[in-house]
Formats: sequence, structure tokens, C-alpha cells
Amino acid sequence: MNHQFFDSAKPVWAKGRNREMNTHVGFRAVFEAAAGWSATLACATSGYYRVWLNGRFVGYGPARTARDFFRVDVWDLRGLLQTGPNLVAIEAVGYNVNSYAAVDQPSFLQAEVKAQGHVLASTAGAGVPFRGVVLNERVQRVQRYSFQRPFIEVYRLGPGYDLWRRDLECEPAEAELETADAKRLLPRGAPLPRCEFRMPLAIVARGRAVEKQADDIRPWRDRSLTGIGPGLAGFAQDDLALTVSDDMGAWADADVAWLDDEDDGDPDLGFSLARDTWAALDFGANQTGFIGVQVRCREPIRLQALFDELLTDGRLDFLRLNAVNVATWFLAPGDYVFETIEPYTLRYLKLLCLEGTCEIESVFLRELACPDADSASFLCSDPELEEIFEAGRETFRQNAVDIFMDCPSRERAGWLCDSFFTGRVEKVLRGANTIERDFLENFLLPDRFETLPEGMLPMCYPADHPNGRFIPNWPLWLVLELEEYRERGGDPALVAAFRDKVMALFRCLDAYVNDDGLLENVPSWVFVEWSKANDFVQDVNYPTNMLWAAALDTAGRLYGDASLRERAETVRRTIRDQAYDGAFFVDNAIREKDGQLVRASNRTETCQYYAFWFHTAKAEDYPELWNRLLTAFGPQRKKPDPFAGIHPSNMLIGNCLRLELLARAGLSAQIRSELKAFFLKMARTTGTLWENNEPTASCNHAFASHAVCWLYRDILGCRVDECDKTVRLTLNDTGLDHAFGVMPLAGGAVRVHWTRERDRIVCRAQVPPGYRIESDNRTGLKLELSE
Repeated sequence: MNHQFFDSAKPVWAKGRNREMNTHVGFRAVFEAAAGWSATLACATSGYYRVWLNGRFVGYGPARTARDFFRVDVWDLRGLLQTGPNLVAIEAVGYNVNSYAAVDQPSFLQAEVKAQGHVLASTAGAGVPFRGVVLNERVQRVQRYSFQRPFIEVYRLGPGYDLWRRDLECEPAEAELETADAKRLLPRGAPLPRCEFRMPLAIVARGRAVEKQADDIRPWRDRSLTGIGPGLAGFAQDDLALTVSDDMGAWADADVAWLDDEDDGDPDLGFSLARDTWAALDFGANQTGFIGVQVRCREPIRLQALFDELLTDGRLDFLRLNAVNVATWFLAPGDYVFETIEPYTLRYLKLLCLEGTCEIESVFLRELACPDADSASFLCSDPELEEIFEAGRETFRQNAVDIFMDCPSRERAGWLCDSFFTGRVEKVLRGANTIERDFLENFLLPDRFETLPEGMLPMCYPADHPNGRFIPNWPLWLVLELEEYRERGGDPALVAAFRDKVMALFRCLDAYVNDDGLLENVPSWVFVEWSKANDFVQDVNYPTNMLWAAALDTAGRLYGDASLRERAETVRRTIRDQAYDGAFFVDNAIREKDGQLVRASNRTETCQYYAFWFHTAKAEDYPELWNRLLTAFGPQRKKPDPFAGIHPSNMLIGNCLRLELLARAGLSAQIRSELKAFFLKMARTTGTLWENNEPTASCNHAFASHAVCWLYRDILGCRVDECDKTVRLTLNDTGLDHAFGVMPLAGGAVRVHWTRERDRIVCRAQVPPGYRIESDNRTGLKLELSE
């Protein structure tokens, strides 16, 4: 991994502060450029950064990776470069706390501007030196944003606070820099993010804020606030400069006026906020990015931006996600434009002015999203399916910036299992899997993961898990993803390099294999799905063992080990013998005091889906159960429910497996119906797809973007096989009159358009050079296919 990204730049940080929590440091260089020059900026950091050139925003990064490795972003400066002096300014944050969003490492920045083969500016290298800038505007001693992410943002600003990054003549207070040890650098495979402006569509409500009576205040005491200590780094509550969650929890809404289209609700016109008043803005759908405000105040104010993905009982609940969805600015009199340096997810934004009055001239969100998922398209005669497709695309865009995240809000974490589904989405929307490659490589790079048992892989990464917690199921999903990644045309060398880690994982789990060959009493957090299925995980959990068998079987195929495949079949056979009660598969068995393993009576819908999807059960061997699942379960479960004792599935991941099984059965019309039953409410509420069936957690969860895959594969009927360069058209009866789709590929795109015309299907398909078409017409109508 001897990648060369910098000619001379070295990693630097503010002297003596590279291990300090929540530091915000500026770096500034003025260099000369001639007309017609093209220039690039290479940048790497252990935290996060954003770049400005001549006062204009350039970009945000980096792409996160494994401990002791750092990916380098390379920005093209041509469109922003000017003849003569140029000012490049970089803001960098170093958190130095454990989180699910990144690994905790000493802070540094390494940056270099090059043009015409020469270094124009660098950190501690050739050319003009980057100088450190003291940035004291961000309040340091604040609470964490969530258990999973570092600190909230609180600022104290005065006029001209940002001159250091936009004024050539400015001479800001200089921060002494010191050089750090050389870093192991890697290329960024993910595309650089899109950071375009998103504007609110309307002001939907106004009101006043009134202080609650003391008896009505219910202080929020989440673990992110009260659990600070050896296992969760941060500032103790008694040491905080202010507790924003308490401050905001002490206010209640009053005199709320909901605005309609005829009211003065246009945010483009600007609006005033008197003391202790607020305005709520609607962006129309979930967006993820940096909250920005242009404001004028003639007296000191405290401006609060509270936000969430939806309204809860008609109000904005900024703590709904167990995260502090608030940004705070204390402003001296003056004119300002500012934005957060951390990305947040929201549909609704509530601006609250305390301690004074102000004029809001503009509100915006600078999005942070995948830049190239727009060339894919899906259209059909059912516009509700088109709504779901766009919600799926938007969910993917916001969750696939540098890695596959679970959600872009509460955690921004790279979770396994979720990634299995998101990897499929990347291929159909982007025509590539470069983000997935980076995501997978992050798990491959470390020799081992501290605090985890030997051979175990973390449930999410890059992240820190000082408490040693892990989900043993999730690395098994990684094994499944590796095979599909290879089949999607992924890097075979990367898959081969995972062999040792996969075998080490199996050895780790072998310690919990009982005399029957099944996993028993597996430690830590055994996770089946977000439902009652997670309550039945001990002592022998059959869904976990179904997944275990699938992982063994997959590894046997990947690495040519027949013994693993034989072992998988033995596990499946044992599960069938033990778990099937004559009507359903039970979820678990309990080890009694006398040593006997006794089948429990706990049964879940999701366990049945595990059984069939992981090939423990086959439809032909269990026809009654199979037909019952297809007709009596899913979103159409009757009330009163004749199978009330079978606990229902949730979105992650039972409903996904159900739709996969419907696809395996070729039931495209039913998939069409159930896609709408599961996802249409989500698409219309937030414009994104959710973690759960109901809006009880994240309403923007990457795995759910897999809806676009069902639409392409099972409604349009198109699937691309990269191994033999074949576009497979499988046309089932969907009840649609027509469908059209574009799926990008390297070197072109697949375009499929079919129309139902009385007794025939007229289909036109175009594929890139080197690909061929195979068709399977199951509609019962005559197929007329042209290329």
C-alpha cells in the first residue's frame, strides 16, 4: 500500500492539542496562480474537514477508513482558481472520542495544493506553508450529539468571524502547528460527494416559546449525557458549558399558527423572529447536509435550529431519535452567513430566537450525498411505484457518501447486514461498486480488532467498541455479501484476501458449537431483527443457526472448501429435526438444568422467512407452511389474526426476506402490492425509507433503499449478470400496462421498455457492447423482443 499522494506535505495539528476533545482548527495558505492553470488539493485527516477557496465552498471529507489508515481526497480546483493570489482555507475538527461514526485517533491534517507539476502550498512541506488559525468560536465543552456520534454544535460568533477563510488581507491569530508521524494513506474509491443547496419549500408554522412550569419539565437523561466515563468519552455533565437538551426541554410551544398556501409562508422572502418566537420550515422531504442560515440582528441573540425527519403529533420532537437535534448560535449584533460543519438529516427545521430579535434572510441546507445515482430511472403505469423508487434512490444517496451507513442521522455508522442490501442498490443505481469496495476493505485492513474476541469482526466499522460489544450474526452477513460482491463484478483479489478473516471468524464461533453442531449461548448481542424475534435468542437460536449454515455454505463456494458445505447441510438437517413443530419453525430451544435441550414455543414470522431464504427449508418439503406464509402473512395479515401467536416481522430484516421469497416464487404482482403496503406511506411522509415499519426510529435507513432492486428485478423484470455479461429479462404478470428502466453500467447503460398490448408484450432492450440478452417470458402472453 505504498500510495503516493503528497510530494512534500506532512501531517500537522495545533501544538499540544492532538489528543484534545472537540477541537476546531483552521489552516490557511495564500498562493499565486497564473491564467489557465489547473490545480488540485489533496487532503487527509483523522477527523472531518471542509475546504474553501477564495471564500467559495469546495468540499467536505474525508472518506472514513480503518484505524491507522487514512484515505486521501483529491479536489479539482480549476473552476474556482483565479489569476493572481488565491486563498485556500481548511477547517478541521478533531473529536478524540469513541463513536460509531469513526475511529478515535489523534488529530491531524495533511494537505497540499499542486499545479503544473509543482507544489504551491502544503502543510509543513514545499511551497507556501499552511498556517494554523485559532478558531475559538465553537464552544468546546458541550454534550454529545448521541451515543453513536460525537459532539453537538454550539457557536459564539461576532461579525467577521469568517474573514480568515475569505479575505486575503486578513491576519488572524495564528495557532502554532506541530508535525505528526507519517501516516499510512489510501486512495478514495468512493466518488467525491455532491454538496448542492437544498432550500425549504415553505414556512409551515409559527409560534411562541414559553417557559415550562418546573413540575412540567422532564429532563432528558440519555446514556450519551449520563454515561460519560471509561466506556464513552466526552465531557461530564457537570463540566458542560451548557446543556442544550435541558435548555430546549424547558420551553413549550404556545400560540401555534399553522400556515397554508394562502398565508405568508414563503421562506424565500425572508422573515422576522421576535424575542422568544419561532418559525418551522418544511424542506418537502428528508435531506441530509449542513444547516445554513443568513441572518441579521441588531442586538445579541441566541438562535436555535431544532430539526427532525417528521412531525410527531403535530410538533417537532428534537429528541425523538435519542439524539440532540439542535444547533446553537450566540450572535453579537451584525450580519452573518453560517452553516454547521456536521451533517444532519431533516425534513422540518424550527428556528427559535431567544434573547433578542432578528431578520432571517435565508435558510438552506448544503446537502452531503452520493453524486452519481441520478442516471438510473424507473417509470411505469403505476405512479405509486415511481414514488417508492424515488424515495429509495434518495435514501441511498444520503447513506452512501463514503461508506455504506445505516442512517445519515443518529449514527452515520458502517453497519454490516445493512450493507448486504445496500451493496445491491449501489450496483443498480451507479453501475459500479466502488463505495462497497471501500466499505469492505475497511473491515479487511486491521490485523485484529481490539476489545473483540480473536477472529470476531465488529458489527459496524470504522468505529470504536470499548465495551467489547459485538453482534455475532453480522459478520456472517459479510460472508454472504462477499459472494454477491464478487458476482457483481467486484474485486476478486479483495474477496480472496478475506479468506483468513472468514476462517478466523468461523474458529471464533466454533467455541459455541454444541454436540448437535449448532451454535448455542453465543455471547454479546445476538440479533435476528428489530422485533420479538430478538427476545428469543437463547440458548439455541434457530434463525442464527440458519444464517450460520448459509455462511458456511457460501464460504465453501467462495474458497473451494467442500467440508464447509457438508457442514452447512448438517446444520440445516439438525435445525429441521429440532425446530419444526409440525406447523411452524420455532425460534429457540432452552437448555434445561438436566442438560436436555427443549424446544421452546416461541414462534415468529421472521423465523419462517429465515428458514426458507437461507435454504434450511424448501417450499416443496413444507408446502402448507410455504403457502400459509404467502397468503396469510405479510402486510395483509387479517384482524382478528388466526395466527396471532406468530409474532410479526419488522422492516429490518423480516419484511425484506419476505419480499425476496416472493421474488423467488415469481409473484411479481404480489410484490407490487406489498411494496406499496410497506413503503408508500414512508415515501409520502419523509421522501425516504425507514428502519422500522413505523416512524419509531430512523426514517432514512440505507437497507430499505433495496426497494429499487425489487422494482428493477421483479417489476421491470431486469437483472444484470456481470459474470457472463448477460442482461436477463424475466417478465412476470405484474398487472402493469408498461414499465421503463435505465440501469447504468460501465461503458453504458441497460435500457428496457415494455408495453402490454392486448395479447402480447412488446419489449425493447438496449445493452452496452459486450453484453447479451436472455429472456424468460412468464406472462402467458406473446413476447415481441427487439434490441
